[in-house]
Amino acid sequence: MSGCSTHFEHGVLRKAAVGAVLFMVSLATMSASSPGVKPQQGPTITPNYKDAELGQIIQAVSEVTGKNFIIDPRVNAKVTMLSASPMSPAAFYEAFLAVLQVYGYVAVPAGKVIKIIPNTDARQVPSIDLPNSVSSNSDEIVTQIITMKNISASQLVPLLRPLIPQQGHLAAYPNGNMLIISDRASNVSRIMKIIERMDESGDEPVEAIQLHNASATELVRTVTQMYQAAGGAEASGAPIKIVADERTNSVLIGGEKSLRLRAKALVLDLDTPRLGGGGDTQVRYLLYADAEKLADKLKGQASAASKGQGGPQAGAAPAAAAPSGGSNVDASVTIWADVSTNSLIMTAPPKIMKSLMAVIDKLDIRRAQVEIEAMIVEVQVNKSGNFSVQWLLDGGSSYGYGVTNFPGTSGSSITSLATAALLGTSSATTTTSTTSTTSTSALSSAIPTGSTFVAGTYNSTTGKGFGAVIQALQSDSTSNIISMPRVITMNNEESEVKVTQEIPLITGQYTSSTSSTSGTTSPFTTIQREEVGTILKVTPHISEGNVIQLKIEQEDSSPGAKLTDSADISTNKRSIKTTILIEDGGIIVLGGLMQDTVTESEDRVPGLGSIPFLGNLFKSRSGSRQKTNLLVFLRPTILRDQRATEAISASKYNEIRDEEKSLNGGKITLLPGEKQPSIPEIQPGNAPPPSIRAPTEGAPTIAPTPQPAPMGAIAPGPQQ
Repeated sequence: MSGCSTHFEHGVLRKAAVGAVLFMVSLATMSASSPGVKPQQGPTITPNYKDAELGQIIQAVSEVTGKNFIIDPRVNAKVTMLSASPMSPAAFYEAFLAVLQVYGYVAVPAGKVIKIIPNTDARQVPSIDLPNSVSSNSDEIVTQIITMKNISASQLVPLLRPLIPQQGHLAAYPNGNMLIISDRASNVSRIMKIIERMDESGDEPVEAIQLHNASATELVRTVTQMYQAAGGAEASGAPIKIVADERTNSVLIGGEKSLRLRAKALVLDLDTPRLGGGGDTQVRYLLYADAEKLADKLKGQASAASKGQGGPQAGAAPAAAAPSGGSNVDASVTIWADVSTNSLIMTAPPKIMKSLMAVIDKLDIRRAQVEIEAMIVEVQVNKSGNFSVQWLLDGGSSYGYGVTNFPGTSGSSITSLATAALLGTSSATTTTSTTSTTSTSALSSAIPTGSTFVAGTYNSTTGKGFGAVIQALQSDSTSNIISMPRVITMNNEESEVKVTQEIPLITGQYTSSTSSTSGTTSPFTTIQREEVGTILKVTPHISEGNVIQLKIEQEDSSPGAKLTDSADISTNKRSIKTTILIEDGGIIVLGGLMQDTVTESEDRVPGLGSIPFLGNLFKSRSGSRQKTNLLVFLRPTILRDQRATEAISASKYNEIRDEEKSLNGGKITLLPGEKQPSIPEIQPGNAPPPSIRAPTEGAPTIAPTPQPAPMGAIAPGPQQ
């Protein structure tokens, strides 16, 4: 081990001795070493090092320049430095700074000493800050602030960042539009020259060209398309910017001077009066809007646009008088509608014509449709019961005496039964001057519904006896009525669907007798027809977020029974008129009626009817309960395109077709081989209309609207 250490120490000493000898030889070499080179004033040095320690070179620089150095412990490198010409101490120091840069170190002045530290720490220590001038040959660390005049400092940072080494610093101060750079002086000087050139390119004026004939927006669109077709601006100049100012009908041009002049000349050439000088006449065929209705709206728009630009444009010739249905907004604007082709014929100056076309583009669009499906559900439950006991005593007279007569609500009284029995054994004859008729009342017609029990005795000789009639009746009736009207209408358009029946109602009548003196007067009856059934009126309005506002008038009516002291039958009517908000495909209950009516009555013989248990033989009791549940539901569905409309139409088409096919299995009873008629099947291979065919390249695609589940598929709520 001692031998190895001794050998190592000898090698180090030998290298140091070689370096010292080379350095001493370089000190003895004078400026006359190269003929033809102008001798330098003062002492010169020709440094030549090979694998020398960096610390030794720092020591040599300190002796030659008289500078004091503080060396960071991390500074350590083997340096090879060769020079064929002598240099002054100042040049030797600059070469020394270059050596430090190569090996990743930097010399930072700190008062009367210079610190040698790694590059990574250079940004955290003071350097030559904000010098009046930056040397392009020095490798000293310099910090400089540059203020931009024409371009944004923030925009330059990503462009200049690749030119700054990792240990350098580049940042923007947006508030002052400044750049902060910290790097070696040579690179800072290079960056400053680049920034100066770029800042000058942004100092180009913007020219405004007032147009007198053409539309600024249309002209800018034309010029822009031409530049894009030509491959953009030339690579030798800055990009050119052309913008239209609609308020003043001007074109703004900015960019490099030569390109700006070329664009200006082109704009002036295009700003020429139109051929004919009679304004601009266009025929616009409408796709969805009504030409007559839209023409009235455009007249107001053209009048407002004409006032906004100070009347008709200079040089525009007055337009001819408008045909029937048109309007002369002013001397240069004419708008009228052609009903047969659903088109608009407009004559107007370019600016007003552009405004009118923009309005038409917004209004002549396909409006969404809304399918409204209503469901009216009515459930009725009616229950009634009757029990009565009636007595007939003695019978000495025609009907006897001591009668307990309880007619009840469901049956006849014992008196009416006796009367029917007596009339059933005799006949009544009515004779007039021309006819003779005989009427007989049958006992069966007077017997009430339900259970009727008769008990008693009768002596035909004396004509005396007694009788008792027991009547009992209980009835139950239920009804379940469901009406499901549906209608499809466009957005903001009222629609109406009627499923009704017209019934005649007598409103008055006149009857007169025939008299030989006054003549014959024909009797007459006045009748008014009233619609009863289901009527649905809806006006939808689609709001943002697929929310639908609905104005609804719902009516459900039916014929009723004839009321007491009334001229004709009555009508039952239930109606709802309201405005609601609901989501697309949602179900909402509009309203309804829940009614429960109970009626009880009792007739009895005073005294006898109050006897416990036996009193039931002298009573007539009846009771009824009527329960009605009526609810109206509604579900709207938005149909935004043709695909959604066809999907829901096909669904209902197939539904009714399946109903036809399932009727008696598709056969006709008692007619073998004959089939039920049905509508034809929709062929799946049918080509869709042009509105829903596959879109061409670049055209937007519309996703089909998902179809909601049918109302009958709604899951029931929790059972109570």
